[in-house]
Amino acid sequence: MSKTKERIYDSQLRYQQGLGQNFIYDDDLLEALVAETGIGGEDCVLEIGPGVGTLTRHLSLHAARVLSVELDQRLIPLLKASMEPYGNVEIVHGDAMTVDLAELCAQMPGPLSVAANIPYYITTPLITRLLTSSLPLKRLCVMVQKEVADKLLSSPGSEGWGMLPLRCTYMADVRRAMEVPASCFTPKPKVDSTFIVMDMLKTPRVSPASEEDFFRVAQAGFALRRKTLVNALCAAFHMEREEVLELVRSAGLDEKVRGEKLTLEELAVLSDRYTERRQRNERGEI
Repeated sequence: MSKTKERIYDSQLRYQQGLGQNFIYDDDLLEALVAETGIGGEDCVLEIGPGVGTLTRHLSLHAARVLSVELDQRLIPLLKASMEPYGNVEIVHGDAMTVDLAELCAQMPGPLSVAANIPYYITTPLITRLLTSSLPLKRLCVMVQKEVADKLLSSPGSEGWGMLPLRCTYMADVRRAMEVPASCFTPKPKVDSTFIVMDMLKTPRVSPASEEDFFRVAQAGFALRRKTLVNALCAAFHMEREEVLELVRSAGLDEKVRGEKLTLEELAVLSDRYTERRQRNERGEI
């Protein structure tokens, strides 16, 4: 039995499956996961959901500093005790979905990487929150359900393509770093997992005139997946069909295309045409 498992046993803590607590104790696997992140001596790490600190310890051996945010108050004393020998780890009690991440990481001196073994039910909102925060992210490393990883690595026109993979592709190079079977976790979950690493791009993959409009148009296109893009835009923006047809044609698109078929480049052109129309309307020219 590992020292961490012994501490859990001695403290009589029970795993909270409602909080998605599934931990990895295999040191070889944990070290391999950290190696896949590429985290080095100049990197600062925001760890979300350290649990009992098994990954935290391995991160601390490679990074300049580790700031770990844990939701379960019961684990804080255990975490602080196990991390006491490591002078570059700070443990914070908080909810990563509500805490001010920018303020929390304001004093981090180097490139910021995020590492997370999180409950699967908050995967999409948490990744979205991280990508839309003001954090100076260098990379995002997260353990996700295998089918979610498949979606994150999907492409336009495929079944898994949607807002989350679009946003990730827009901002990062996404790769499948390692498959992690359910048997590697305690307690054993019902599904296998995948460790995903996203290396953030210095600039987004495309450059729309308005990033806000870019994602608004994308969201509209995905909202009615079985409808054409024209119908989806009509519904989302309360525009007349002829207006939307003109918009779509001006972007060089087929009027029968569906939103999920658009490449990032095509979506950027369409959103630029929408931005131009919106600005003309604001100036009273329409």
